[in-house]
Amino acid sequence: MRIFADILLAYFLQQYVQRILQTVFMKPDKQFFNNLLAYFLRGLLLIVPFALTGYIISLALYWLDGLVKVSIPGLGIAVLLVFITFLGYLGSTLLVKSILGLIEKLVTRIPLISIIYTSFKELTTAFVGNKKQFDKPVLVMLNKQAQIQRLGFVTQQALKSLHLPESVAVYIPHSYNFSGNLYIVPKDAITPLAVSSTDMMQFIISGGIAGLRHLEEG
Repeated sequence: MRIFADILLAYFLQQYVQRILQTVFMKPDKQFFNNLLAYFLRGLLLIVPFALTGYIISLALYWLDGLVKVSIPGLGIAVLLVFITFLGYLGSTLLVKSILGLIEKLVTRIPLISIIYTSFKELTTAFVGNKKQFDKPVLVMLNKQAQIQRLGFVTQQALKSLHLPESVAVYIPHSYNFSGNLYIVPKDAITPLAVSSTDMMQFIISGGIAGLRHLEEG
């Protein structure tokens, strides 16, 4: 009985190995490999956005958690959030506002430090402050003859100090990058767009792939 079982097992193994060899050395099926490539690319499309998002978030959380040296993972982030919120509360009081105002005046008088501080403050205020700057998406005509246009945001509408009363400052972000260029253009060269700033920024940074699809479908 045992010999019969061994013979049967050997037969199935021989058939299995033969099938594998035929698959490897047979003439490749183009449709088969095309399907495999399509499945692989589809898998990439499914996993890459989640993987990159999770990776970037994990790096950010790990960095934030490391700012406060505690032995319990995650506690550093909680302490940091509480501390920032408490600073925001103190900053709303009249006494702290006065103290911060005096410190800011001293900082802005130091040549190099004033440039760095003012730039970071204006950038932070532009995104999260009460006076947001990136809230006026426009279409800029760069070459009227060739009909070349770019998307951007009006950051300054009054340039009288530059002796340019009929011009505006437009910031044009780069795609797939955290940078951009500032252009001074005539007021008649821009066209305001009825699009939210978030959708427009996403549309520009993604290279036109995302951000306005739901508006087009609507």
